[in-house]
Amino acid sequence: MTVHDVQIGALQGGPADLAQYRGKAVLVVNVASKCGLTPQYAGLERLHERYADQGFTVLGVPCNQFMGQEPGSSEEIAEFCSATYGVTFPMTEKVDVNGDDRHALYDELTGTADAEGHTGDIRWNFEKFLIAPDGTVAARFAPQTEPEAAEVVAAVERNLPA
Repeated sequence: MTVHDVQIGALQGGPADLAQYRGKAVLVVNVASKCGLTPQYAGLERLHERYADQGFTVLGVPCNQFMGQEPGSSEEIAEFCSATYGVTFPMTEKVDVNGDDRHALYDELTGTADAEGHTGDIRWNFEKFLIAPDGTVAARFAPQTEPEAAEVVAAVERNLPA
């Protein structure tokens, strides 16, 4: 099983169909609208726009597990992201990323270590996972790592489909 096989809903309803990302690089990010790191939405959107025509997308995954920083409904989240940051990348339904109700997507992701060797539970909003075109996890980045940081851009470029 890979990330492409996981079932998850789209923010606006219906399935998000992760299988559509087979053969593409995807940066999966647990996002929140009321977090100190929320301005990362702008960098995520720029990264998405920069590489979208080369087989790359950002996939936002709203989560309300960190101090209740994503309390909104699907409609409120979508409106906030669009109006505040001009977000055009796809978003999933709001899910749990840790604990007994952790979504299967995060079961697949959390075994991968970041540059500091951290594996397991998501530490905060805006933790990032780069999915290679074959559905494997190519890299993990700490929440504080900016979306356009050199190490993120380099990893994205290494994993763009040929």
